[in-house]
Amino acid sequence: MHTERWQRRGFPYLLLSILAVALAYYLGGRIGLLQRVVLAGAQVTPLWLPTGIAVAALLWLGPRIWPGIALGTFCVMQTLSPFEPVGLAIVAGNTLAPLCAYAMLRRVGFRTEMDRLRDGLALVFLGGLLPMLISATIGTGVLALSGRLPASGFWPVWWSWWAGDAMGVLVVTPLLLVLPRFRLTSDPYRLAEGAALAVTAVVATLLVTRSPLSLLFLVFPLLIWAAVRFQLPGAAPCSLLISVLAIAAATERAGPFGDHSLFEIMANLMALNGSAALTALLLSALVTEQQNVRRKIEHACVELAELVARLSPP
Repeated sequence: MHTERWQRRGFPYLLLSILAVALAYYLGGRIGLLQRVVLAGAQVTPLWLPTGIAVAALLWLGPRIWPGIALGTFCVMQTLSPFEPVGLAIVAGNTLAPLCAYAMLRRVGFRTEMDRLRDGLALVFLGGLLPMLISATIGTGVLALSGRLPASGFWPVWWSWWAGDAMGVLVVTPLLLVLPRFRLTSDPYRLAEGAALAVTAVVATLLVTRSPLSLLFLVFPLLIWAAVRFQLPGAAPCSLLISVLAIAAATERAGPFGDHSLFEIMANLMALNGSAALTALLLSALVTEQQNVRRKIEHACVELAELVARLSPP
């Protein structure tokens, strides 16, 4: 399908798509770097937005746009330090990981509508957790072999790199995939509930991430509300909001993230972000699948009633 699209629209469209992906990757990287931390002498981010952008772009446009991912990675690295030949390995790892995610998702018949539980599970494991082992291993390995990372810091940096890349897919990719299908409802009650959810999510997340008490678990009722009532269009933004506000509090060592070592803060933050993303993604997919099954049953019942009415004697 992607090959036919490129053949129909031509090389200029492919080139523009590659440049657009590179720009989106670069901008996502610049935003992600605003909340980077230095761990064992290496710069890591709790939520690496570009991986989510890269996977979504591949699912939309196909594997031919991979040069955009490589170019975006190169541009982001240029903002950190002058580029060196060893950086090519990091560029390769950051490009190969999303490509592997795309290949595995296509292999299992992943649907971008994410209207089945199997799609949610596929994105979690085949789109995020497994393929991002590639970028984390290559990137951390290059830093260690080049002498920029001490041996004692290998595993903390590797784990943080992997978690940040995986969180990018779990948090950002669902949001991007749902954006083209997002439509505002004309139901005033539905709009009022959506506004109430948004306000409650912002206020509650700010409170629990800034309070010295351990109240982070209170974000999960919000995610359940969003997933059950609004499915992915409501759960994905809510998950991103929680992750961003939690990262901001963690980098400032505020609230429940205070009085802990940097590694402990990163571990708590990754556990929260991962649990929030899994709850939002899987519950919304499950609710959507159940609603689709119910609609199919209702449609079948209507058709059966019409058939019985036609066959019944006058």
